[in-house]
Amino acid sequence: MVSPNRSLFVRLLGCWKPLFSDRFLLVTNTVSSGALMATGDIIQQTREIRRDPDHLREWARTGRMFATGCLLGPIVHYWYRGLDGRFPGRTTPIVVKKVLLDQIIASPIFGIFYFFGMGTLEGHSLMDCGLEFKNKFWEFYKADWTVWPAAQMINFFYVPQKFRVLYVNFLTVGWYTFLSYLKHQGQPGKGILLDESGIPDEQKTEPVTSVMPLEDEQ
Repeated sequence: MVSPNRSLFVRLLGCWKPLFSDRFLLVTNTVSSGALMATGDIIQQTREIRRDPDHLREWARTGRMFATGCLLGPIVHYWYRGLDGRFPGRTTPIVVKKVLLDQIIASPIFGIFYFFGMGTLEGHSLMDCGLEFKNKFWEFYKADWTVWPAAQMINFFYVPQKFRVLYVNFLTVGWYTFLSYLKHQGQPGKGILLDESGIPDEQKTEPVTSVMPLEDEQ
């Protein structure tokens, strides 16, 4: 006789299994990417509220993170499928090659989509999005090299192809929290836009013109 707990587990497994079939895998990867990016923003906003109790939670910002995550989901899906098709196998040289390609090619592209996607949804121009990406890229890219090479070694060595995007998405809840912080630091609910000098807009001041008093006419 099958125990009720085991029977429930089997039924739940039967419900989840179709989500990772070829028919629904793209949808699963897209929705999970959006949901977990939104989760990262919720975590970051919670941290901001704890530091500043007057700060209000902005669900519109979380919605933008969800939409941007859904934009990135299909890109990540086809990127991993393309990597596995071009470089099949799990040998060390193959895995190292995949990790390097992921860092050198995919990471900057994902950064572009993230900053331009979020900036566009916030109502900024493409020029403003490009300027923000330029000023925040190195902080983003240095953090990316700190986190992802080791994580992707595990991914390419041990994780089956159909679970790779889901593995990355769950692992990146913390990464998405950092991205939310990087995107919105210093200006709650909005990205900081910097000019070529690297000075945030809100810190700029108009030049002060000294006005000398006129001498009374004799």
